[in-house]
Amino acid sequence: MVLIARSSALGPSAVNELFQYLRDGSPRTRSELASMTGLARSTVAARIDGLMRLGLVAPVRDGPSTGGRPPSQFALNRTGRVVIAADLGASHSTIAVMDLTGSILQESREKLDIALGPEPVLSHMRDSAKRLMGLAGRDVADVIAVGIGLPGPVEFTTGRPSNPPIMPGWNGFDVPGWVHRHLNVPVHVENDVNIMSLGERALFFPEVDDVVFVKVATGIGAGIISGGWLQRGAQGTAGDIGHVRVERGAGIACPCGNSGCLEAIASGPAIAASLRGYGLDATSGSHVLDLVRQGNTAAIQAVRQAGRDIGEVLTSCISFINPSVIVIGGSMAQAGEHLLAGVREVVYTRSTPLATEHLSIVQSKAGANAAVIGAGTLSIQHALSPEGINSMMAA
Repeated sequence: MVLIARSSALGPSAVNELFQYLRDGSPRTRSELASMTGLARSTVAARIDGLMRLGLVAPVRDGPSTGGRPPSQFALNRTGRVVIAADLGASHSTIAVMDLTGSILQESREKLDIALGPEPVLSHMRDSAKRLMGLAGRDVADVIAVGIGLPGPVEFTTGRPSNPPIMPGWNGFDVPGWVHRHLNVPVHVENDVNIMSLGERALFFPEVDDVVFVKVATGIGAGIISGGWLQRGAQGTAGDIGHVRVERGAGIACPCGNSGCLEAIASGPAIAASLRGYGLDATSGSHVLDLVRQGNTAAIQAVRQAGRDIGEVLTSCISFINPSVIVIGGSMAQAGEHLLAGVREVVYTRSTPLATEHLSIVQSKAGANAAVIGAGTLSIQHALSPEGINSMMAA
């Protein structure tokens, strides 16, 4: 969700076009930029001055001389401004201050119960961010955007949580508005799976335009990147695969109120429940992982079956989306090859050869960092977009 300021009086192309040429970090002279944009050198110079005042562009070095004084070159000022990224999970918070390339300058990870409610949790986030800003030697005035990931459904047009099952008191709360009042910058809010998909892609698959990130933990969900863009759907529920009905789940109740959902048989708690039927002491996904690490045959078989169930749903997703990479993340991905083997077994058997010829199904490499990197990526994308630059120019 984005809070956008009024349009720039200079018009949408006043600074944006030139800045987009500088975002890749490659140094360019005024003459090169004039040639690329078709603008007069005097106009280019004025717009560079405006971007320098915003802290987005800086002179980097002189270009080669063709006689006389060497021309100045300009590029993205990666440390000129910063963003705040927050991964607010069910029982933890990860807060980071990042530069404009997504590199972490300062970071903190703490236990925090999301059930405390929006104001206590967001106050903690704000205070942690300010402390980290001080450690990074930065001021709140340097912040140009905030990105937040929440562990529940989010209506992306407003940034408000929508009936989140594990977030009492959060339903409909104006998260962007509250944070904006305290930090006075644009605020972008997404569900945790979407930002994890952005973070995984930014770190390990920047050249891949079609990625599905599947989080398997207390719940199951997917973040979908298609054609290089995060796909949210009409109300932001795209990727909610945990509540797709699967054959093996027939008659098994799901917390959503339906029965037969993928989440009811393949999530961490669901696997633990199945193991209790064998007399094993498993009350959570972490207990399942402990049993797998100990080589318990029943636990390994249960995890592999969960992978098959997830693969059943992903086979349909592949037919609709045709991704190049499927990443399996979340806490249950720590089961490693046991979970992946089940997913691959079904996907490669049931999908068409053309769809799977170049398809990779891999474990998340970003791990716990995926969400906070994704939150930073989300805020940077919006802040440095044409609309974001217009907002800064108009402020």
